[in-house]
Amino acid sequence: MGRAAEMIGATPAFLRALGEARLIEPLRSAGGHRRYSRYQLRIASRARELVDEGTPIEAACRIIILEDQLEEAQRINEELRTSGGGPRTG
Repeated sequence: MGRAAEMIGATPAFLRALGEARLIEPLRSAGGHRRYSRYQLRIASRARELVDEGTPIEAACRIIILEDQLEEAQRINEELRTSGGGPRTG
């Protein structure tokens, strides 16, 4: 956890807070150590940016969830558009 926190410029307590908020749920090693994926570190880094800008951690988590949902919806929309699966007109 300490190395992951160092990589994103945060503290282990910050990463624990993100886990408690259920924004990220790291896997556990056999020894019980938290293991973060690159995606989780990217999410944690975005949360740190928002918190550094003055956003409360709970709001930052919600913003990130909404950003992720928007990105997924846009990806699906683009897939439908390029595959011809979009709505038919006329």
